[in-house]
Amino acid sequence: MTVKTRFAPSPTGFLHVGGARTALYSWLYARHQQGEFVLRIEDTDLERSTQEAIDAILEGMNWLGLSWDEGPYYQTRRFDRYNALIDQLLAEGKAYKCYCSKERLEALREQQMAAGEKPRYDGTCRHGNTEHATDVPCVVRFKNPEEGSVVFDDHVRGRIEIANRELDDLIIRRTDGAPTYNFCVVVDDWDMEITHVVRGEDHINNTPRQINIYRALGAPVPEFAHVSMILGDDGAKLSKRHGAVSVMQYRDDGYLPQALLNYLVRLGWSNGDQEIFSLEEMIELFSLDAISKSASAFNTDKLLWLNQHYIKTLPADEVAGHLVWHMNEQGIVFEQGPSLAEVVTLYAERCNTLKELAAQSRYLFEDFAEFEAAAAKKHLRPVAGEPLALVRAKLAELADWQAPAIHEAINAAAAELELGMGKVGMPLRVAVTGVGQSPAIDGVIALLSKERVLARIDMALAFIAERAQG
Repeated sequence: MTVKTRFAPSPTGFLHVGGARTALYSWLYARHQQGEFVLRIEDTDLERSTQEAIDAILEGMNWLGLSWDEGPYYQTRRFDRYNALIDQLLAEGKAYKCYCSKERLEALREQQMAAGEKPRYDGTCRHGNTEHATDVPCVVRFKNPEEGSVVFDDHVRGRIEIANRELDDLIIRRTDGAPTYNFCVVVDDWDMEITHVVRGEDHINNTPRQINIYRALGAPVPEFAHVSMILGDDGAKLSKRHGAVSVMQYRDDGYLPQALLNYLVRLGWSNGDQEIFSLEEMIELFSLDAISKSASAFNTDKLLWLNQHYIKTLPADEVAGHLVWHMNEQGIVFEQGPSLAEVVTLYAERCNTLKELAAQSRYLFEDFAEFEAAAAKKHLRPVAGEPLALVRAKLAELADWQAPAIHEAINAAAAELELGMGKVGMPLRVAVTGVGQSPAIDGVIALLSKERVLARIDMALAFIAERAQG
């Protein structure tokens, strides 16, 4: 048997963290079993589904690198198939037409709730509705078994048993002729030969109903794994107020997809105490049976730590590829400056996000008109004029514009004036970068052209002279 999993989001919103984790678990299990992964767009909610949301889901999946082997399939393009099977169930007496009005159903619901009963359809139309004309609007309900139980072994929850008397006859086709979610899901999983369904615990109540439909259709029943919800830092259900809603918001905030995937896989699954996993390790080690029943708490600090780890340890060229988006987003024209891989190598230790890395490296690509006020006040004082002028002279003489040679030139200037490195290096840092903090200044200077560095030191010397006169 070929293992086949699916991710089936509803395009009524963006791809959020919970959905991304479900997609990841489904994808990992398929890859671990050398099976196939299907992407299906469950767009039967015609009023709320949007093309914008579909595009956002596809963009999120692509950014995360969760490639699919089949799809994307769209339920709205399969209505003929669903309706043919509904008609088959009607003909076989496994479904029936229901003519109950909304008013009757609402009154029934209120009556049941007032009596402390679970609201459910009472089966009025189950045993006969021949007195209705054929053109009277009606829904079609699935004839759920009245005896026995539905039992299934969930990979996360263990054995689950639900008595059929707890389940009412759910609607499988609306009055407008549109099939409903619970029916479409069953037909899709059957037609697409899905063997394992990984989804959120909020679907547990749907599962016994769907199992009964599989059986009525004579379809094989897949295995299920219902994963727990993700909570916010404060223990409440993850929501907009906890930060990013869309997975792409993490891209926008400067996270690498590798960091988010590594973080998501650990929200409910573990392999001993291991915290950091390559994608290859995730695929090799992942198991549905190792998913925890407990809810997981989202910890932004942990994600940030992982992101910094990946910025430092992934190949610089790979990180640079993701940095391009942020340079463009911040309006930094980088094509004429140093290579982004060199920038990543120099700045990786200092930045938690790519957004920070782009912002902090701006002066490598753009000149600035003024110095950071606090840094200039502290370090571009008249006493800094002589060491800056001497460093400039020594840098101007350099034929080898590499960090080691630049470092030696700075050291030589400090030694000649019998000054500590701070008295030379800090004014030079502010002169060259415009700010008070940067990576090692010899490394920064090496990424800039000699002409640009000398011109910036000249600007600093002019600033110092003007300050001395003022």
